Amino acid sequence: MDKDKVIETLNGILELELAGVVRYTHYSLMIFGHARIPIISWMSTQADEGLAHARRAGELVTALGGHPSLKIGKLLETEHHGIDDILRETLEHEKGGVALYEALLGLVRDKDVRLEEYAREMIAHENDHISEVEKMLRKPGDLEPAA
Repeated sequence: MDKDKVIETLNGILELELAGVVRYTHYSLMIFGHARIPIISWMSTQADEGLAHARRAGELVTALGGHPSLKIGKLLETEHHGIDDILRETLEHEKGGVALYEALLGLVRDKDVRLEEYAREMIAHENDHISEVEKMLRKPGDLEPAA
Protein backbone atom coordinates (compact mmCIF):
# COMPACT_ATOMS: atom_id res chain seq x y z
CA MET A 1 0.00 0.00 0.00
CA ASP A 2 1.32 3.43 -0.93
CA LYS A 3 0.84 5.10 2.46
CA ASP A 4 1.69 8.58 1.16
CA LYS A 5 -0.90 8.31 -1.60
CA VAL A 6 -3.49 7.01 0.88
CA ILE A 7 -2.82 9.95 3.21
CA GLU A 8 -3.02 12.37 0.28
CA THR A 9 -6.38 10.88 -0.74
CA LEU A 10 -7.69 10.96 2.83
CA ASN A 11 -6.67 14.61 3.05
CA GLY A 12 -8.56 15.23 -0.18
CA ILE A 13 -11.61 13.63 1.45
CA LEU A 14 -11.10 15.77 4.56
CA GLU A 15 -10.98 18.92 2.41
CA LEU A 16 -14.03 17.92 0.38
CA GLU A 17 -16.07 17.12 3.48
CA LEU A 18 -15.13 20.46 5.07
CA ALA A 19 -16.18 22.21 1.87
CA GLY A 20 -19.46 20.33 2.19
CA VAL A 21 -19.96 21.79 5.67
CA VAL A 22 -19.57 25.31 4.27
CA ARG A 23 -21.63 24.53 1.18
CA TYR A 24 -24.57 22.95 3.04
CA THR A 25 -24.56 25.70 5.66
CA HIS A 26 -24.64 28.35 2.93
CA TYR A 27 -27.40 26.53 1.09
CA SER A 28 -29.48 26.23 4.24
CA LEU A 29 -29.35 30.01 4.57
CA MET A 30 -30.39 30.57 0.95
CA ILE A 31 -33.50 28.36 0.79
CA PHE A 32 -36.78 30.23 0.40
CA GLY A 33 -40.31 29.17 -0.44
CA HIS A 34 -42.89 26.64 0.67
CA ALA A 35 -40.49 23.80 1.37
CA ARG A 36 -37.98 25.94 3.30
CA ILE A 37 -38.33 24.30 6.72
CA PRO A 38 -37.78 20.66 5.73
CA ILE A 39 -35.06 21.52 3.21
CA ILE A 40 -33.04 23.70 5.60
CA SER A 41 -33.34 20.98 8.20
CA TRP A 42 -32.00 18.44 5.71
CA MET A 43 -29.19 20.80 4.64
CA SER A 44 -28.20 21.43 8.26
CA THR A 45 -28.09 17.69 8.90
CA GLN A 46 -25.85 17.27 5.85
CA ALA A 47 -23.49 19.96 7.18
CA ASP A 48 -23.26 18.19 10.54
CA GLU A 49 -22.65 14.89 8.79
CA GLY A 50 -19.94 16.43 6.63
CA LEU A 51 -18.10 17.58 9.75
CA ALA A 52 -18.30 14.07 11.20
CA HIS A 53 -16.97 12.65 7.91
CA ALA A 54 -14.13 15.19 7.89
CA ARG A 55 -13.16 14.28 11.44
CA ARG A 56 -13.19 10.59 10.59
CA ALA A 57 -10.93 11.11 7.56
CA GLY A 58 -8.61 13.26 9.67
CA GLU A 59 -8.41 10.58 12.35
CA LEU A 60 -7.38 8.06 9.71
CA VAL A 61 -4.72 10.47 8.41
CA THR A 62 -3.19 10.75 11.87
CA ALA A 63 -3.54 7.00 12.48
CA LEU A 64 -1.36 6.48 9.41
CA GLY A 65 1.21 8.99 10.69
CA GLY A 66 0.14 11.82 8.43
CA HIS A 67 -0.72 15.46 9.02
CA PRO A 68 -4.36 16.46 8.44
CA SER A 69 -4.85 19.18 5.88
CA LEU A 70 -5.96 22.64 6.96
CA LYS A 71 -7.34 23.35 3.49
CA ILE A 72 -10.96 23.40 2.46
CA GLY A 73 -12.01 21.87 -0.85
CA LYS A 74 -13.25 23.85 -3.82
CA LEU A 75 -16.16 26.16 -3.10
CA LEU A 76 -18.02 27.25 -6.18
CA GLU A 77 -20.54 30.06 -5.84
CA THR A 78 -22.78 30.05 -8.88
CA GLU A 79 -25.05 32.80 -7.55
CA HIS A 80 -28.01 30.56 -8.51
CA HIS A 81 -30.13 30.09 -5.41
CA GLY A 82 -33.23 28.36 -6.70
CA ILE A 83 -33.90 25.11 -4.90
CA ASP A 84 -33.35 23.01 -8.04
CA ASP A 85 -30.07 24.85 -8.76
CA ILE A 86 -28.86 24.26 -5.22
CA LEU A 87 -29.82 20.59 -5.38
CA ARG A 88 -27.97 20.16 -8.69
CA GLU A 89 -24.84 21.71 -7.15
CA THR A 90 -25.30 19.38 -4.20
CA LEU A 91 -25.49 16.44 -6.58
CA GLU A 92 -22.18 17.40 -8.18
CA HIS A 93 -20.56 17.76 -4.75
CA GLU A 94 -21.78 14.31 -3.68
CA LYS A 95 -20.53 12.75 -6.92
CA GLY A 96 -17.11 14.28 -6.24
CA GLY A 97 -17.16 12.59 -2.85
CA VAL A 98 -17.93 9.22 -4.37
CA ALA A 99 -15.02 9.64 -6.79
CA LEU A 100 -12.60 10.32 -3.93
CA TYR A 101 -13.83 7.41 -1.84
CA GLU A 102 -13.58 5.15 -4.90
CA ALA A 103 -10.01 6.34 -5.44
CA LEU A 104 -9.24 5.45 -1.83
CA LEU A 105 -10.80 2.03 -2.29
CA GLY A 106 -8.57 1.45 -5.30
CA LEU A 107 -5.50 2.26 -3.22
CA VAL A 108 -6.36 0.02 -0.25
CA ARG A 109 -8.28 -2.90 -1.77
CA ASP A 110 -6.85 -6.19 -0.48
CA LYS A 111 -4.16 -4.25 1.44
CA ASP A 112 -5.88 -2.76 4.50
CA VAL A 113 -9.23 -4.17 5.64
CA ARG A 114 -10.06 -1.21 7.89
CA LEU A 115 -9.52 1.36 5.15
CA GLU A 116 -11.21 -0.83 2.57
CA GLU A 117 -14.32 -1.18 4.73
CA TYR A 118 -14.28 2.56 5.48
CA ALA A 119 -14.11 3.38 1.77
CA ARG A 120 -16.92 0.95 0.92
CA GLU A 121 -19.13 2.27 3.73
CA MET A 122 -18.61 5.85 2.61
CA ILE A 123 -19.22 5.03 -1.07
CA ALA A 124 -22.55 3.47 -0.10
CA HIS A 125 -23.39 6.41 2.15
CA GLU A 126 -22.57 9.04 -0.49
CA ASN A 127 -24.52 7.10 -3.12
CA ASP A 128 -27.50 7.13 -0.74
CA HIS A 129 -27.18 10.94 -0.66
CA ILE A 130 -27.07 11.05 -4.44
CA SER A 131 -30.26 8.99 -4.63
CA GLU A 132 -31.99 11.29 -2.15
CA VAL A 133 -31.01 14.43 -4.05
CA GLU A 134 -32.06 12.87 -7.35
CA LYS A 135 -35.44 12.05 -5.82
CA MET A 136 -35.76 15.61 -4.53
CA LEU A 137 -35.16 16.88 -8.08
CA ARG A 138 -37.93 14.74 -9.54
CA LYS A 139 -41.33 16.16 -10.24
CA PRO A 140 -44.20 14.41 -8.43
CA GLY A 141 -45.11 11.25 -10.33
CA ASP A 142 -41.80 10.97 -12.22
CA LEU A 143 -40.13 7.62 -11.67
CA GLU A 144 -36.93 8.25 -13.65
CA PRO A 145 -33.97 9.90 -11.91
CA ALA A 146 -33.74 13.62 -12.67
CA ALA A 147 -29.96 13.73 -13.14
